[in-house]
Amino acid sequence: MTELTQDSLAQEPLAQESMAQESMAQESAQVRDDEQPDHQVLIVGAGFGGMGAGIAFKRLGIDDIAILERCDDLGGTWHVNHYPGLAVDIASVTYSYSFEPNPNWSRLFAPGAELKRYAEHVADKYDLKRHMEFDTAVTAAHWDDEQRLWRVTTAGGETRTARYLVTATGFLSQPHTPDFPGIDTFAGRILHTTAWEDGYDFAGRRVAVIGTGATAVQLIPEIASRADELTVFQRTPIWVVPKVDFPIPPPVRTLFRRFPLTQRAARVVNTSMLEMLMVVGVLHFRQAKLGNKAAALLARAHLRVQVRDRATRRKLTPEYDFGCKRPTFSNSYFASFNRPSVRLQTSPIVRVEPDGIVCADGTKAEIDTLVLATGFNLWDVNFPAFEIVGREDRNLGQWWRESRFQAYEGITMPRFPNMLSLNSPYSYSGLSYFTTIEGQMRHIARLFGEVRRRGADTFEVTDAANTEFLDDMTHKLESSVFYDGNCSGSRSYYFNQHGEATLLRPTATLRTLREMNSFPLDAYTYR
Repeated sequence: MTELTQDSLAQEPLAQESMAQESMAQESAQVRDDEQPDHQVLIVGAGFGGMGAGIAFKRLGIDDIAILERCDDLGGTWHVNHYPGLAVDIASVTYSYSFEPNPNWSRLFAPGAELKRYAEHVADKYDLKRHMEFDTAVTAAHWDDEQRLWRVTTAGGETRTARYLVTATGFLSQPHTPDFPGIDTFAGRILHTTAWEDGYDFAGRRVAVIGTGATAVQLIPEIASRADELTVFQRTPIWVVPKVDFPIPPPVRTLFRRFPLTQRAARVVNTSMLEMLMVVGVLHFRQAKLGNKAAALLARAHLRVQVRDRATRRKLTPEYDFGCKRPTFSNSYFASFNRPSVRLQTSPIVRVEPDGIVCADGTKAEIDTLVLATGFNLWDVNFPAFEIVGREDRNLGQWWRESRFQAYEGITMPRFPNMLSLNSPYSYSGLSYFTTIEGQMRHIARLFGEVRRRGADTFEVTDAANTEFLDDMTHKLESSVFYDGNCSGSRSYYFNQHGEATLLRPTATLRTLREMNSFPLDAYTYR
């Protein structure tokens, strides 16, 4: 009896402690339930991707949106870039939202300033500007599984909470600055294409341009026409095909305004041509090698017609298959090398000195202006553009680099609830970025429709669905030029650190849009 009483007395404090813990848990749960996020949706990036996401959510009736942008204005790449010669490299009728056609393009390939104005128009028409906060750089985002929300930190030290996080930081948002020995000793002016000094006068200058990608192809003819001397440092040549560009006459613009169906027809024609180039010549390389060879033959003929010197033509001819690296359009790039004042240098750079650049062949280019058209760092710092930590402390950047770059339908990842990543592996569809954006807008609409139907507030893609999608993408890419062609030496940003071409979605545009609108709803779990 005494022992029983002592046992009861001994257990009483434990019972009280258990009750207290249960009470605290209930109170804690009540606190969690009462905590409301600062925003329903937080979008990082105010370029065309971020604006597309904003439009998608507003169509769903969700207005509690914050769009954080690190720059001082909207437009993404069309705000950041304003170097001479900047223009779209996809016809403007295709490089725009299909639901918001612009009948006022001045040319088939519109100059960059018109894309910036188009972005302003879209933001105004769809009431997006009041959601935007500029000069606000996001540095980290962490998932709080108890509260079922994201905690987002900015460079100013502020923390925001949001039920849903959308990253729309773009594929080409982290500029690459080469660390050539001695570059910090250069005594002249250094210009990077993403931080251009408007009004800089190249007249009388001795200029060097490092890089021969799509940006350089647009910029080099502009500099060549003004500078006293220009040396172009080329590491890898690029495939360039003729640019069928022309002013759009005012009567045609009037026709587009009065009869939008005519502009829609022009879009269909242009998109179909791009689709043939991309899907047949690049993604279905194994089955259509002749199509790929025909595109390469066109580029070679273009080079032969435009460049007189045989040795220069040889240096400008890629040794990799067409499509391993994104090709571009130009009618003036090759012709620039006919100028006596322009020199093409293919010997590797050894060092930069205060007055010039020394190469491995022992030559030195004496310059006073250095232009860096060195592109962007995609795979080291852009995927993702800031630290993102999901459920079970999964770090997105670390997970991608230690396992494989992957994303279900190019937009969601396991262990990252309530997150949509618009610039992810296997997301880029077709050649126009707007195809990708509009496909993702469809995915958002379908996914959130199901979230509402279930009365849930949390979604997460399953491991099984993600793995199945990854296997399917990997299988489809096996017949692409990336794996079945000769891409060695292309130094293409399509390839990540593992040697995988995980940027493009290897399906036709129409199929991509259809799949984004019909993916299985049980690919996600809901809470």
